[in-house]
Amino acid sequence: MARLAQTPGLTDVQQSILETVREFVDKEIIPHAQRLEHADEYPADIVDGMREMGLFGITIDEEYGGLGESLLTYALVVEELSRGWMSISGIINTHFIVAYLISQHGSPEQKKYFLPKMAEGSVRGAFSMSEPGCGSDVSAIRTKAVRDGDRFTIDGQKMWLTNGGQSSVVATLVKTDLGADTVYGNMTTFLVEKEPGFGETAPGLTIPGKIEKMGYKGVETTEMVLDGHVVPETAVLGGVDAGLGRGFYQMMDGIEVGRVNVAARACGISIRAFELAVAYAQQRQTFGKPLSGHQAIAFKLAEMGTKIEAAHALMVNAARLKDAGKRNDVEAGMAKLLASEYCAEVVQEAFRIHGGYGYSKEYEIERLMREAPFLLIGEGTSEIQKTIISRGLLKEYKQR
Repeated sequence: MARLAQTPGLTDVQQSILETVREFVDKEIIPHAQRLEHADEYPADIVDGMREMGLFGITIDEEYGGLGESLLTYALVVEELSRGWMSISGIINTHFIVAYLISQHGSPEQKKYFLPKMAEGSVRGAFSMSEPGCGSDVSAIRTKAVRDGDRFTIDGQKMWLTNGGQSSVVATLVKTDLGADTVYGNMTTFLVEKEPGFGETAPGLTIPGKIEKMGYKGVETTEMVLDGHVVPETAVLGGVDAGLGRGFYQMMDGIEVGRVNVAARACGISIRAFELAVAYAQQRQTFGKPLSGHQAIAFKLAEMGTKIEAAHALMVNAARLKDAGKRNDVEAGMAKLLASEYCAEVVQEAFRIHGGYGYSKEYEIERLMREAPFLLIGEGTSEIQKTIISRGLLKEYKQR
């Protein structure tokens, strides 16, 4: 039988990309991840390596200097990167979502201006919906943009920006009073430009500093404070005519691909947890035989492998649907729900197989135990996924 999480039907180009990334993960990420993670150190050398491979532009069209690859290719790359260290996939993911939003919804001028720089990695993207007073309830955001001629003044506070410090452009969802019938029709996405770094990185825009986290280290997570920050009307994603009041719907499109990404991250962590567990179970001797020789441990490995296969299959299906131009909100929700929940379970079983050593920072599984919980809440909690899934199923199976 093949190893876990194989994907049928890949092209030679896709296979070549994945082999290159896998080799990079084995040589440049896994040997350094523990040290960098414990130090909460930004992995500059690894990021430079990803830029050289073209990963920041993997889905950006070739006309803008990217590789022009599919969401499936990207998701499988994320799976490989997360197998090495989840924070690496975080560095590239929000950048990818912003590039996707500009590619799908941006004006021709925005595409020409941003995408070539994003493809080469000289401009990095961040993505901002959440605020301190709201999480999954996007309708409760309070950050507001007021129009004054051909400019907008933005005031408010945003939360949980991955790449908040390193980024140069932040896709930012705010309220704009347009007189729409619903709150969602009064939201607009702005492409807010700033300098990389912390402090006041643009007039009226402050990135206070890193938020300290239990896991997901190395990549910075920040707040963003907007106090009289002025942007031109050209900063509206898609332009004023096409983008004003369309922010919520644009962001939800981005979140769908983001949920596929989180599912891919969960698969990558699960695969690494299994690799660690299956190796340790064959090396560690108890009661005169390897741990793997005990049925209790062998059954754990069987369950872990089955969960990884199921999660990977759902993730691949959701990515392929999106690539085919079909709606995939239910499928992306299912993939994210199952993969993140199974990831937490697989990692915990690997932790138990390691016994007391799993509690030691010397062992990699300790890091995975702190990373896996993030996936239960990132890009929408499990409860939000269940809401999306159930609504879709009830609509499809509505009684006439």
